[in-house]
Amino acid sequence: MKLRFLHMVFALLPYLLISQVSVEEIGEMPPELAENSGLIFYNGKLISHNDSGNTPELYEIDTVSMQVNRIVTISNAVNIDWEDITQDENHIYIADIGNYFGTREDLSIYKISKQDFDSSDNVAAEKINFAYEDQSSFEDNGKSNWDAEALFVLNDQLVILTKQWLGSGTVAYSVTKEPGNHTAKRLDTYQVDGLVTGASFNPLSNELLILGHSSILVPFVNRVDGVTTSTIFGGTVENLPFDIGFAQTEGIAYISQNRFVISSEHFQRTIPAINLNPLLYSIQMENEVNSNEEIEPNPEIIEDSLLLYKKYGSNILEYELSTKKRVLAQAVFDTSGKMVHFKQGSEIEHTALDLISLKSGVYYLTFYLGDKIISKPFVSN
Repeated sequence: MKLRFLHMVFALLPYLLISQVSVEEIGEMPPELAENSGLIFYNGKLISHNDSGNTPELYEIDTVSMQVNRIVTISNAVNIDWEDITQDENHIYIADIGNYFGTREDLSIYKISKQDFDSSDNVAAEKINFAYEDQSSFEDNGKSNWDAEALFVLNDQLVILTKQWLGSGTVAYSVTKEPGNHTAKRLDTYQVDGLVTGASFNPLSNELLILGHSSILVPFVNRVDGVTTSTIFGGTVENLPFDIGFAQTEGIAYISQNRFVISSEHFQRTIPAINLNPLLYSIQMENEVNSNEEIEPNPEIIEDSLLLYKKYGSNILEYELSTKKRVLAQAVFDTSGKMVHFKQGSEIEHTALDLISLKSGVYYLTFYLGDKIISKPFVSN
């Protein structure tokens, strides 16, 4: 959702700094996604969409070139106000839940088969219609507490987090994954002291990340542990310390156990003069998941997947390899099949490659995982 009102008050509350994180700017979002409003990591790719009034399309992003590789059209959908995207093992869910004035009586979530998404650039969606169980008035009184921009999967249900323009808090509601007309059940509430714009849940650690920004576009990420299907905020809520300056942060997605990405959309204002480019960031958390806990797979953290990214103008190619298998070797091939780089698995010390010795062209970063090979192309300039 576009920011309709910006209070230029530069008094910031101090945050309690507990966990350590490292932040890296990957690059500017593709021009097709200047108004991006959600992210998932699926099949080794980032997928995003735009918000209100844009086309009903999903975009696959190449995180090395920061270009759109593929566009998938949802043939029977309308983008009234798409605000977030999430997934489970078999489906992708798009949240048409933007509701700034609190007047909408057509809130919905589009449900798309991953099998259809993988096989076609034009797919049809099932539709989950819902209404909040405790909303009785739909009058337009200006900005409201019924806006929402965050959706995530929690076991067999979908959870919506509202964006309260008046209260600066959020309310969690649960909705079934089944198509049809339903009531969103109120679960929990939390005073975030900001505007919630996205969420991503990680069953590996049973942690929820909540993205948002203040009224003056200071971003925040809250990490919530101990999430259950009946109590979202019953555990510890911690603010993750990171600084990317002013940004209208919109999308967030786990890409591995302790790494996630966030995106911002373009923001421009004439008075005072503000122009913020839409950017993509990678954030690494230093804490580790308790290995004694019994965990279940997370569809947002794909096994045997490889994500590549590179800062604009840099000669360093960074990668995120998600696998439980032993890495036997790493290699780089050119388009003729010639191997130009090789390391044994025991020699791999960093998740980055220096491209300074490579000529301009297309190459393939390849990992040998014992029973399979995983490879992705990249461009050396």
